[in-house]
Amino acid sequence: MIEGQEDVGWEQWLALAAAAEAAGLDALFRSDHYLGIWRGRRAGGLDAWATLAALAARTERLRLGTLVSPVTFRPASVLAKNAVTVDHVSGGRVELGIGAGWYEEEHRLYGFPFPPPARRLDLLEQQLAELDRQWAPGSEHRPKPLQRPRPPIVVGGGAKPRSARIAAAYADEYNTFGVSVAEARERRAAVDRAAAEAGRPPLRFSVMLTCVAGRDDADLERRLEAYRRVTGGPTPPHLAGTVDQVVARLREYEDAGAERAMLQHLHHEDVEMVELLGEIAAALR
Repeated sequence: MIEGQEDVGWEQWLALAAAAEAAGLDALFRSDHYLGIWRGRRAGGLDAWATLAALAARTERLRLGTLVSPVTFRPASVLAKNAVTVDHVSGGRVELGIGAGWYEEEHRLYGFPFPPPARRLDLLEQQLAELDRQWAPGSEHRPKPLQRPRPPIVVGGGAKPRSARIAAAYADEYNTFGVSVAEARERRAAVDRAAAEAGRPPLRFSVMLTCVAGRDDADLERRLEAYRRVTGGPTPPHLAGTVDQVVARLREYEDAGAERAMLQHLHHEDVEMVELLGEIAAALR
């Protein structure tokens, strides 16, 4: 999981995607923001969906997706067309992450409306309903996605009642960010309740966590120092350790109900760490 708004250039995207495929990772997800967060407002990035379309043509196996696209950035039909385009370019490897949006300063800078939270949740529900309508087999919208019945949809949020209900109505997966093991267990239970109330099987449940891995203690400390420079503060990553230590910690999240982990790599210049993420993924398989 790469925070694309943190000055990730095209050559860096190519290097990261190549490293992810070589490391045997299942997927490469990216944020969908226009303004820097970790590196401040002077940072920025390439458009998420344009980047994914370009990477789709330069990769062979990686699944590609957003985590997550705010409903405030694009009309539902534009988002649907973007996802279908990447699905076709990639040969059926796209996943659509979608959320209500939260970054008010970004919206102001780029001229996007930023309505109150309840209205943004209205938009989330409306956009998911429109995606469902356009991707239905009998609709007149062409072309259809390559994936059947459609690309996987991931809703991101804090597992509060309304977002969980919306996800249960339309999505395949619920993703939540930055949680402890106990919080992951609680949010998994909330999403499961929403699915049961909707009369459907449980959604896949995933977590997104910042991660720094090292070969040994010295290597880890070197990478943690770079992480601290990038983030500009003392807040540690959610996961930090050697490969075995990170795997053990992720097993705790697995026991709490997490079925997939998106490991947020904030020091994207460190392409070599992607190899360690691949070792973590292989151990978890």
